[in-house]
Amino acid sequence: MQIFNYIILSAIFCLTPAVVLWLCRRIPLLGKVGPIMVLYAIGMIIGNLPFIPAEIKPLQEIIPNVMVPLAIPMMLFGCSFSRKELRLQIKLCASGFLSVCIAIVIGYLFFGRNVEQGAQIGGIMSGMYTGGMVNAAALQAIFRVDSENYILMSSYDIIISFLYLVFLLSVGIPMFRRLFGERKRVITQSEQEEIEREIAKSKENPYRKLFTREGGRQLCKVLLLTLGIVAVSGGAALLVGDGWFMVVFILLITTLGVVASFFDSVRKLEVSYDAGMYLIYIFSIAIASMADFSNLQMEGGINLLMYVIVAVFLSLAIHALFCQLLRIDADSMISSSVAFINSPPFVPMAAAALRNKNALVTGLAAGIVGYALGNHFGVLMAKLLTLL
Repeated sequence: MQIFNYIILSAIFCLTPAVVLWLCRRIPLLGKVGPIMVLYAIGMIIGNLPFIPAEIKPLQEIIPNVMVPLAIPMMLFGCSFSRKELRLQIKLCASGFLSVCIAIVIGYLFFGRNVEQGAQIGGIMSGMYTGGMVNAAALQAIFRVDSENYILMSSYDIIISFLYLVFLLSVGIPMFRRLFGERKRVITQSEQEEIEREIAKSKENPYRKLFTREGGRQLCKVLLLTLGIVAVSGGAALLVGDGWFMVVFILLITTLGVVASFFDSVRKLEVSYDAGMYLIYIFSIAIASMADFSNLQMEGGINLLMYVIVAVFLSLAIHALFCQLLRIDADSMISSSVAFINSPPFVPMAAAALRNKNALVTGLAAGIVGYALGNHFGVLMAKLLTLL
């Protein structure tokens, strides 16, 4: 009976994201809410059902610890670090990381100190608002933040990030263009083709290719390379001892994933990002099932909400200020900010709202750097916050 329960619960965690993704593509309202939020809601319902067997608890620990190390290199394999417009990208990334750093520190001083594990949550938000959900998941694995606080923070993030995106792509575009001015640049034919491919890709079902013969071959290669990176990183992390194992393990996986992305044969594995993202979806429902909101204190929830609001909107304001001082145009600032706060998959939407295809390449490049450095940045920020 116990084995049967394990099988059923594992199937629920692993297959529910597929159903949610299918529903999000067919029901506009769910599509707007997004699969992560839907999976959080389902996970919280599952975890708080009175008849759920005790076998769920080991799975709640095992699944996140397995999914995150596998997802990180998969999502980094397709990154392309181009030398084009290197000077602009350095400015944007320096501004973005410094803006998040300042906003997180201020948010911590005013609100984060009143939140349980506020320094660690600040580290997670630092990685999330320079990279994305995969960085947040990786940092959660490092810091072991209570599941209730992590789910509450993630839920606040989805709501606040949505409001941020609505503001930025409606009121923010004309406002910042009026302040900064637009950037005009002639793009090459190859860049134009890349832009068109990215916009088209954002509208397609990303998992359809997995069911083709070529997609299956690519997936096998991705899994083998990922398992190799995990094995090497785990072996090296064992040498530093238990206290630092997870920190060294995650950072090594991230670093080796970036190194692998410099090989053309690895970058051409088109299914790698979507396969990694699916593992993050499994992580999301599993970690959400650990939430027990009966133990939450309202005061801590309000402070956490304010912590997230300051991190998102203050970092936007500071990033805009730095970009103006560095003479960066409005569209580059907006697309890079969306890449940092909402993650690179939202950049095509921003480029469409800006009606500027150049902004797509700029935003994606900034987001790639965020993915690559977000875990390292989050660890450093958490250490900094513990000193304040």
